[in-house]
Amino acid sequence: MYNKIILNIRPMGFMWETADPFLFCVHHLDYYPKGNEEMGPDASLAGRFLGQDFTVKDGWRMYHGEKVPGFPAHPHRGFETITIVQKGFVDHSDSHGAAGRYSSGDVQWMTAGAGLQHAEMFPLVNNDKKNTLELFQIWLNLPKSKKFCKPHYVMLWAETIPKLNLKDEEGKGIEIDIIAGKIGDVSAPPPAPDSWAADPKNEIGIWIIKMQAGAKWVIPAASPEVRRMLYFYEGENMKIAGIDINPMHSVEMLAEQDVIIESGNKESKVLILQGMPINEPVVQHGPFVMNTHEEIHQAVSDFRTTQFGGWPWERHDNVHPRDKGRFAKYDNGETDTP
Repeated sequence: MYNKIILNIRPMGFMWETADPFLFCVHHLDYYPKGNEEMGPDASLAGRFLGQDFTVKDGWRMYHGEKVPGFPAHPHRGFETITIVQKGFVDHSDSHGAAGRYSSGDVQWMTAGAGLQHAEMFPLVNNDKKNTLELFQIWLNLPKSKKFCKPHYVMLWAETIPKLNLKDEEGKGIEIDIIAGKIGDVSAPPPAPDSWAADPKNEIGIWIIKMQAGAKWVIPAASPEVRRMLYFYEGENMKIAGIDINPMHSVEMLAEQDVIIESGNKESKVLILQGMPINEPVVQHGPFVMNTHEEIHQAVSDFRTTQFGGWPWERHDNVHPRDKGRFAKYDNGETDTP
């Protein structure tokens, strides 16, 4: 029976393999030093390939940043980004004038739709202590009917995200953050309105699960068509449907049956992504995800012509003032704070 539940077990690299309707998943964990006056690292950047620094050196990376780590202005079309911050800060700025700063437990859900530019920078706001950054970025596809929807973003503050605190039969703890979807009667906040996740029948689930050593939990069954991936990203060992799983491995499994997962000798952390597949052709070229090569060519041409609204900020690596705090400013001028 167990071999019929588990379809694949694979080692996880920097980018984690996903299943339709998801396109991409990456886990960033950087142990940045204290920040300097520009909210970059108060450390030498010598020996780094600035602008393309993806190699861990001294426990951290600059990514595409040259002064502040992160991802300066870049375009997207045809899908959504879901950024889940566990530790540290992310500063958002985009071509529609929207902006935000989000932190521990906050989630930014952004629909690129017809196209926009945005920057995702990691300001090192602490100038008197280290700045650890941990986040997940997940790309969720849009169906053909929504590829050209109006770009949109919404901030899901940590205070609004349900956290299930459960005990198994032996009293061992399980903590689940419900970023998308529902478990039992507990539902996540609404995602962006044009998202594949906005329709409950698509059974999108994004769950972060923390289990005490030896704890057991049953992943509830979903519809047979649902694709389900589990990512074991922190811990020593686990059992999933009775099979031993090593850390930093992903498990693709059938969703139509309840599945028992059991933490090993230490606390375990897993991410689960699941959803009904879109089942449409996927053609990707860097930051553009469409259904045909012709649409990709059009996306490149449109960006060259329009810059998807241009860039209204002084810097392509825009960051907000050090003392700004968590906030969201939307393209209609409305603002929001936790």
